[in-house]
Amino acid sequence: MLTFIKKIFVWWNRDTIGTKLYTIFFGKLVGKDDFGNKYYENKKKTKRWVIYKEEIDASKIPVDWYSWIHFMKNKIEFNTKVKKYNWQKPHLSNQTGTKNAYHPNKKDDEIKKKYKVWKS
Repeated sequence: MLTFIKKIFVWWNRDTIGTKLYTIFFGKLVGKDDFGNKYYENKKKTKRWVIYKEEIDASKIPVDWYSWIHFMKNKIEFNTKVKKYNWQKPHLSNQTGTKNAYHPNKKDDEIKKKYKVWKS
């Protein structure tokens, strides 16, 4: 029962019932990327959207699909395989707000102050 209620009201987990119904009636599957995200467009080819496989994270959209979903180009070349180099790291979700967040002056939970507090 709780998952059904989440499907109706909670949009940040995945797709809601409204999105699923719109996709069923008006959507045409265009393709799928390496992360398992599915890309759709309506029959008039005026709207495009993505249904994420797991957690919604816009940084999981590859470059080709990003340009397609923003109407920068209308065609996806499925036959071209992007060469991955051994120095390239796998995708890591946004770490902002976690203990793994990047901070340039971070040293073991200690950030040095560049000023001294006035004492009265």
